[in-house]
Amino acid sequence: MSAIVQAAQLPDSTLYKRKRSLSRSRSPVSRARSPPAHRRRRSTSPTAIRVEDADPVRRQERERQLAVRLAEEEAAGTKKPEFDAKAEFAKLITSKSGGVYMPPARLRALQAAASKDKSSADYQRLSWDALRKSLTGIVNRVNIGNIKDVIPELFSENLIRGRGLFARSVMKAQASSLPFTPVFACMVAIINTKLPQVGELVLTRLISQFRRSFKRNDKVVCHATSTFIGHLVNQGVAHEIIALQMLVLLLERPTDDSVEIAVGFMREVGAFLAENSPKANNGVYERFRAVLHEGAIDKRVQYMIEVLFQVRKDKYKDNPVLPEGLDLVQEDDQITHQISLDDELQVQEGLNIYKFDANYLENEAKYKAIKDEILGGSDESGSDSDSEDGSDDDDDDEAPAEEKEGIADMTETTLTNLRRVIYLTIMNSLNYEEAVHKLMKINIQEGQEIELCNMVIECCSQERSYSNFYGLIGERFSKLNRVWCENFEEAFATYYETIHRYETNRLRNIARFFGHLLASDALSWAVFSVVKMNEDDTTSSSRIFIKILMQEMMEEMGLKKLAERFKDPTMAENYQQVFPLDNPKNTRFSINYFTSIGLGIVTEEMREHLKTRTRTIHPATRATQIRIRDPAVPAVHPLVAATRPRRQDMLIAVAAVPGEARRLLVEIAAEA
Repeated sequence: MSAIVQAAQLPDSTLYKRKRSLSRSRSPVSRARSPPAHRRRRSTSPTAIRVEDADPVRRQERERQLAVRLAEEEAAGTKKPEFDAKAEFAKLITSKSGGVYMPPARLRALQAAASKDKSSADYQRLSWDALRKSLTGIVNRVNIGNIKDVIPELFSENLIRGRGLFARSVMKAQASSLPFTPVFACMVAIINTKLPQVGELVLTRLISQFRRSFKRNDKVVCHATSTFIGHLVNQGVAHEIIALQMLVLLLERPTDDSVEIAVGFMREVGAFLAENSPKANNGVYERFRAVLHEGAIDKRVQYMIEVLFQVRKDKYKDNPVLPEGLDLVQEDDQITHQISLDDELQVQEGLNIYKFDANYLENEAKYKAIKDEILGGSDESGSDSDSEDGSDDDDDDEAPAEEKEGIADMTETTLTNLRRVIYLTIMNSLNYEEAVHKLMKINIQEGQEIELCNMVIECCSQERSYSNFYGLIGERFSKLNRVWCENFEEAFATYYETIHRYETNRLRNIARFFGHLLASDALSWAVFSVVKMNEDDTTSSSRIFIKILMQEMMEEMGLKKLAERFKDPTMAENYQQVFPLDNPKNTRFSINYFTSIGLGIVTEEMREHLKTRTRTIHPATRATQIRIRDPAVPAVHPLVAATRPRRQDMLIAVAAVPGEARRLLVEIAAEA
């Protein structure tokens, strides 16, 4: 009893220690049955059989059975079969789940053993699995930021052989991440431009999946599939007829789910249909309005239709046809597939399964040629031929290496940035000397000098009134280097041909700009060779352009000096079309034009030529010519002048008029 009381007075730690001491006193008895760890390791013989198992009884039984089996095999004299790499690899790849886990080193050894013969079924199966994993990985990591880098990786894989795998991967990825649907649609659109069979297969499977999910009332799959098809319509891969057929099908017998899917689909393709099929688009919205007025659907869905009408009113500002950064395909390069909802579709499910290809190496070589054509060559081309023949290597080393083209950036981003830099430099300069100094420091590639000239002219044309600031910039550049002078001469010819596209204010600024360059001799006057001063080759805009150009030159040079420059015999051949002498009609037109703009002094040579020509013509023919008079005196048309004299004089004049005009004058004379 006293011992119990003392134990009660002791702290808990003491009790704990006492309990542990009691257990320790029994431990030697329990451990006496087996030797210590170090003694066990020493006493274990090489032939000892040991099986790891938590239950000691079961472990002993398994060890006994294993010992009996080994004894029987030893007595029978059987040997363990040797390791067969190909058989082991075949067993590994033919199992449904890929077989048991195998260390990477052992797996690589098996693959190396199986890949010795590239035309074998084992190697084809191995490459098929690698293709499937590669396509799935590429599709899963694509986004707006890296799509331009991912596309070359996709083309580097055999998309013709793996088009079924690609279609399955992109459809699964899109169904699991709907916000990335525009990215997947853009990726399919880019591939469709080079490999149309891939884009057609994806579209065919999507339409088939939509029909199947619609019949099964699978709302989730139907919504995902319709969204993908809508973005393919926006990208131009699918024709808009499939979108209209889907809308008709969804709204023919409206239910809550079908109307909800139709509203979501219309938000994706509404902007495209409004632009390309406005009548059909209006018909679809009329059907939505009828469904809304019927009131047979849920309030929630009715509200969705009202929101859709508001989206249409806002012109789909949150649902553009092509989101920013995904307009990567030129409209002319896209191939549109016209697949109807009622067509018999070939989904080609067999393309998802591995099949032995007897012409595997030949097909791989064909796709390699296609890949080189798309990507502009391969870095590894020619490596095999280099190792085959040493003499060919020497010849190849002497041959110049061909430049390999990559995917060309057709968005002209570099050109746009160059124009922006030129514009900002001009706008931020205080005077023309500072502008020229800064512009000369811009790194302009060879062949892009014309862009600087065009930007200077465009900036000048945008001003409300002409500023001599731009004329001095052009003059300084033209006198610095012959290259700039040639580019400004080319720009003169271009702007003269397209001057009718500009409004009056811009036309005036451009004309005064070139007038300053010509008056300061920054440009050669040989540019007048593109000007043809006659009624047929000029327009009202070009005549106004020449008028302002000449007046600007006259203000800076003076009328006398201007006339002397036009009479320079060394440049006469460049003025032949400005002051024509070949046709009296063109000569009179040029004389009247320059006289009306105050430059009659430059027409003296044409007047003398016309007088000399008139004296040498038969008097009867002279009656049909228009007399050059003072501009204040109204001109008389030759046909009108011919009807005024007596009938005898009229018949003399008629004799000199050829063709249809003669018949008309004979009738007039007969009536007189």
